[in-house]
Amino acid sequence: MSKSTIASSGQLIPKRQHKGSVLKSDTRRRTGALVKGATILTTCVLALSGCANGSGSGGNVSTQVGSPVASFDPATVKADETLASQVPAAIKSKGSLVIGSDTTYAPAEFLGGADNRTPMGYGVDLAKAIGATLDLKVDIQTAEFTGILPALGPKYDLGISSFSITNERLKAVNFVSYLSAGTTWAVQKGNPKKFSPDDVCGRSVGVQTGTTQEDPDLKTRNDECVKAGKQPVNVVTLKNQTDVTTRLVNGGIDAMIAESTLIGYAIQQTNGAVEKVGKVYNTSPVGIAVPKNDQALAELIQKTVAKLISDGTYKTILDSWNNADGAITNPEVNPTVKS
Repeated sequence: MSKSTIASSGQLIPKRQHKGSVLKSDTRRRTGALVKGATILTTCVLALSGCANGSGSGGNVSTQVGSPVASFDPATVKADETLASQVPAAIKSKGSLVIGSDTTYAPAEFLGGADNRTPMGYGVDLAKAIGATLDLKVDIQTAEFTGILPALGPKYDLGISSFSITNERLKAVNFVSYLSAGTTWAVQKGNPKKFSPDDVCGRSVGVQTGTTQEDPDLKTRNDECVKAGKQPVNVVTLKNQTDVTTRLVNGGIDAMIAESTLIGYAIQQTNGAVEKVGKVYNTSPVGIAVPKNDQALAELIQKTVAKLISDGTYKTILDSWNNADGAITNPEVNPTVKS
């Protein structure tokens, strides 16, 4: 996602990592990019043969192929009586947390399972764990990404949809941080082409079209190469991240660059055929959205996430989705952010 803005209607427009003056520098990218064609990705990767996603722009398919992800069982989380006693009366009376989520963004929130309609992902698992801790059922409702924040309070108790925490969003809602996400690189297992993120001139790099990894990251690097009189970067842009990953596994590119959560998931889905290289950078906090007028609920969610971190549940969830690199140790209500 990138910078948010306020529409004339007063609604908050979410930021995503797309090109455009107000659509840069965030963790939420093109929705559905990794979910679409996940089955195709795994088939192509295991066969180590060229393949492209011909499924078009619609639909979600199960990503539980190749490297199945164990389903999180909220029954393993015990209710905390002290925290449960602090649940607001309105929520306690209905017995459930209603959560708005754009379930098109694997591995955080997406639809999968046998019916391709079951909410899955580490964000979904965290929501279930929060509900279990507070002795509440969890009702995850698929929603348009742009409509979640404006509907907090009247329709949703919480928003869990890979929201980057920004100063502009903080004007409209409260946030509880639970993850750190940024940009990182991946290469074929063993890095046979000896690629280094510190020297990309003349190298072929795959990237998903429209992300901030394409522009400004790779664009800036390429400009620097040309300015220094070196060979330009061979930027290979593809519509879907799955296609970028497949191209890397097949050796068609030297490396790929993407959001850190997507790289971790790609490693898992390819059975380790790709691996990270270099460190995660340009990180920003990701948060659970809470109505602005409910500070008490925000503080309760913060305490609940802190408990899940301390008892190991949080780590178990992130580990199962190969995203432990984004783990934090100190969840905050409305943390200070740069943008």
